[in-house]
Amino acid sequence: MTRELSRLLNPRSIAVIGGGKWCESIIGAAERIGYDGEIFPVHPAGKVIAGRQSLRSLDEHEGPIDAAFIGVNRHATIETVKTLADLGAGGATCFASGFSEAAAEDAGGTDLQAQLLAAAGDLPILGPNCYGFINALDGAAIWPDQHGMTRVERGVAILTQSSNIAINMTMQRRALPIAYMVTCGNMAQTSQAEIAMALLRDERVTAIGVHIEGFGDLRQWEALAQAAHARGVPVIALKVGVSEQARAATVSHTASLAGGDAGAQALLDRLGFARVTSIPEFLEALKLLHCTGPLESNRIASISCSGGEASLIADLASGRDLVFPALDPFQKQALRSALGPMVALANPLDYHTYIWRDTAAMTKAWGGMTSAEIALTLSVVDYPHTDATDWLCATEAALGVRAETERPFAVVASLPELMPKDVAERLMAGGVVPLYGMGEALAAAEAAARIAEPIAEPILLGGDAGDAETLSEADAKAALSAFGLVTPRAITAETADCAAEAAQEIGGPVVLKGMGIAHKSEHGAVRVGLGADEVKAAAASMPAKGFLVEEMITGTVAELLVGVTRDPAHGFVLTLGAGGVMTELLRDTVSLLVPSSRDAVKQALFKLKCAPLLSGFRGKPPAEIESILDAVDAIQAYVTATADAVTEVEINPLICTPERAVAADALIRRTVT
Repeated sequence: MTRELSRLLNPRSIAVIGGGKWCESIIGAAERIGYDGEIFPVHPAGKVIAGRQSLRSLDEHEGPIDAAFIGVNRHATIETVKTLADLGAGGATCFASGFSEAAAEDAGGTDLQAQLLAAAGDLPILGPNCYGFINALDGAAIWPDQHGMTRVERGVAILTQSSNIAINMTMQRRALPIAYMVTCGNMAQTSQAEIAMALLRDERVTAIGVHIEGFGDLRQWEALAQAAHARGVPVIALKVGVSEQARAATVSHTASLAGGDAGAQALLDRLGFARVTSIPEFLEALKLLHCTGPLESNRIASISCSGGEASLIADLASGRDLVFPALDPFQKQALRSALGPMVALANPLDYHTYIWRDTAAMTKAWGGMTSAEIALTLSVVDYPHTDATDWLCATEAALGVRAETERPFAVVASLPELMPKDVAERLMAGGVVPLYGMGEALAAAEAAARIAEPIAEPILLGGDAGDAETLSEADAKAALSAFGLVTPRAITAETADCAAEAAQEIGGPVVLKGMGIAHKSEHGAVRVGLGADEVKAAAASMPAKGFLVEEMITGTVAELLVGVTRDPAHGFVLTLGAGGVMTELLRDTVSLLVPSSRDAVKQALFKLKCAPLLSGFRGKPPAEIESILDAVDAIQAYVTATADAVTEVEINPLICTPERAVAADALIRRTVT
């Protein structure tokens, strides 16, 4: 259940506990945002802090305490939190570090965090190792440093585990209205998902941006996703942890379990959140969502008065999930009417400078690029910092297009410094999105088009399973067959002679595998297409502890990998990819989370680069897709039934033919019992 955070995030009385510059800064930050409530310092020596006489203890204060900044050392923080809880305060920000985020350097940090939680009880706390928050809607702040925020009537909420990143984002000059900036620290008690859920209750919040180092309680994120979708508030994620270095830094920084990035991306996709990879993209995506909400599609248009810019933006979009659709007849007619015969009509469009300074003609031409099938139209305009008077026509044209068409429209500066603040604010006021940087604009458009409805079915939770052992291939196939996975007819044999007899019994060409050998193909322990008379000699040449003789599957259309791994941070990650001996070289994979529906699995399969093989490539027959989906269902069913023990399942290859999908090799790792 979400904690009651309203008193903390919109306080009418703030206690500033401690001394020094941090506490002085708290008072200054609150004054800068226009805080008109009560704010009082508390210091045992009765010091004067920022011109205010401090109380010697919290007990001296008459009346309620809605929020507190605790600026004392970690040991004193615990005692102070207990006092605030006893006084019935609304919440507190714990500034001190040295709790669980420092456990690698100080073994006592984890114990101190447990003491902190016990002291807090039901008192909501942010942190520890946390700066606090700024509420620019109501004019409240607990913030021990400078900030660049001003009062707004509505805007986006940003939550981050990094206080330094939060400070920098408050200083943005991109015309983005930030309603809330909340830092979360190491989230000993109150999580990002809980805070975001509380902010959803404020109808003035238009979008939420979350800088994530680790997710924590996945059920809270699932609840947040459902609530955000129901309220129509899109969520953008800046998730770190792609690199091994970033994951290592995450653990040392906030004690968050970042997990594998494939799992993180699969989780974000499942939640319906869009992901960006940099702070500029993060801010631009939030701005676009604030103005337009999620885009209807990934179909965009671009106009500029330079062929170079038209080519550049087309190239920058390459590799992104964006489409520049060809102009339809209505667009061509409107553009030809506005531009005349000298302009080559295309998308992206170079409209040249024939109509520059003619605001009416520019409005008509730019409006001609918009249509019901275009989710966002971008107009590339760079305003000189010397004298931008001659560019007023561009601003007025953009505002005119937005007013006349009511379609999402953006003005893009190729360089951030070439979008004046006053111009950006005027565009925003008229519903036009001022975007800073071509690449960032395209990233924002891609993100806004990816906002989706979350999947309602709960994720199968992973957690730690302990030490694992690997089942033999035969045992793995038997276990999976019980859940419906199709496997080749097979016989195990202890000796070469027995292997030859098994081949004779199976009949036809067979596959011979040496048992007890990891990565069999690399050690010559797999031989295919053998006749019964060839098996004995082949078996005798293998350094194996036994043999598996199987029927050879023919008519292969494609080989796939289907795997599931336990990810403690994100659940069970289902990976689909190109299989066989080229798996590691091709690295053609897509990941989902268990459980995933047949429809979701089918869509994922056709995102693979090898997907054309499944549909029938160059005259070859297609694979039997339903059988592939049956195989994936069987693997998911096994994982679900054994979730307390299984750590990994892999089928590689799953041989796909026009009639069936057969698991030619199987691996299962389970915890030791």
